[in-house]
Amino acid sequence: MDLTDRPDLAYDVFAKACPSRGTLEHVTGRWGALTLGALAEGSLRFNELRRRVEGVSEKMLSQTLHALERDGLVHREAQPTNPPRVDYELTPLGHEVAGRLLALIHFLEGRMDEVLGARERYDTARGGR
Repeated sequence: MDLTDRPDLAYDVFAKACPSRGTLEHVTGRWGALTLGALAEGSLRFNELRRRVEGVSEKMLSQTLHALERDGLVHREAQPTNPPRVDYELTPLGHEVAGRLLALIHFLEGRMDEVLGARERYDTARGGR
């Protein structure tokens, strides 16, 4: 799709001051994309989510969840139990975004042999890495 063929939209991510840039960053950043993808599998508690998204720190996961919740993509539900139980799940908008992200993720996973081959050719042509 040519960007000039887009219908009139109220927001333009290519404009410097557009608020959609922040949401795009939250969704497409490494931890945001992985968090949304993990939550597409169903509701998870914080530590379950942290185990599912290998490599994310507690602090980064917390920041990511706050940003995605603020953007209306994730719902946080705190249960009044002892100890407190907090569950995270996707909102309807979050499910839609996660579906699109997962399509891209699955596409890339299926084409990694081509990507790795391209990397190897690139590195070889430039003296190796």
